[in-house]
Amino acid sequence: MHLKTPEHQVAGHIAKDGKPGPLVDDKGRFFKPLQGESRGDNEVKFYESFSSNTEVPDHIRRYFPVYHGTQAVEGSDGASMIVLENLLFKYSKPSVMDVKMGSRTWYPEASEEYIQKCLRKDAASTTVSSGFRISGFEVYDHKELSFWKPDRKLLNGIKVDGVRLALRKFVSSNTLSETSSKSDSAFASSVYGGSNGILAQLLELKTWFESQTFYHFNSCSILMVYENDSILEGNVDDARPQVKLVDFAHVLDSDGNGVIDHNFLGGLCSFINFIRDILQSQDESSAENLHSSP
Repeated sequence: MHLKTPEHQVAGHIAKDGKPGPLVDDKGRFFKPLQGESRGDNEVKFYESFSSNTEVPDHIRRYFPVYHGTQAVEGSDGASMIVLENLLFKYSKPSVMDVKMGSRTWYPEASEEYIQKCLRKDAASTTVSSGFRISGFEVYDHKELSFWKPDRKLLNGIKVDGVRLALRKFVSSNTLSETSSKSDSAFASSVYGGSNGILAQLLELKTWFESQTFYHFNSCSILMVYENDSILEGNVDDARPQVKLVDFAHVLDSDGNGVIDHNFLGGLCSFINFIRDILQSQDESSAENLHSSP
């Protein structure tokens, strides 16, 4: 089995200081090291519970990576890893964004030290004010024929206007490395809009979160991915914009106590509004251009 480092990881843990990082194989599988302090065990418990939970509708399952169990991996000090579907396997030049959801990113049983660490990070970003923050993203720049990725530390400090700019850059066709250039959001309608676009998928998830009480998704992320080269070539269907939920080390089974996940749902509703605003501004811009044409 040939394993390699993922090419397009935009957030999460990476290999450093002797600790293993995620790996991918050539068969469409993603190997994620088990995190310490019971986080890895918690994530395995979630995947096993979710995989066997017959109450989860099939149309919701498609928003979660397929779980293939755990496996000890050679070359990583025999570390045990969670084996998942590689969400980027079918993309050749994927544009990817990781969005950490919720206005609170710690879990109820966390230590005071961990809570304070999360509070500092949450307060310095849009987590508290907007209910989510952009953890990282990468966009394929077809003019430069390369990927453009902003510094993750810089992203942690952006405020609401910075979030709007990042969400526009994610669906723009102009050269992204030119920070002075205005993002054209040329792909917004193809990626965010439409019956199979990002917004439609987020709304389907929102409907489920308005009633599901099985899990509370603390510190979970939404991963958005699409292929902008396909849009430029006129093959919008091949762009495959998709939403996936990832990172479940802090997910709690709510034991059927009837409480919905207000923390995640609130962040999701806020994020949906940001996407809607971009689509609406694109519609208004198109209408202005139409009226100003000779």
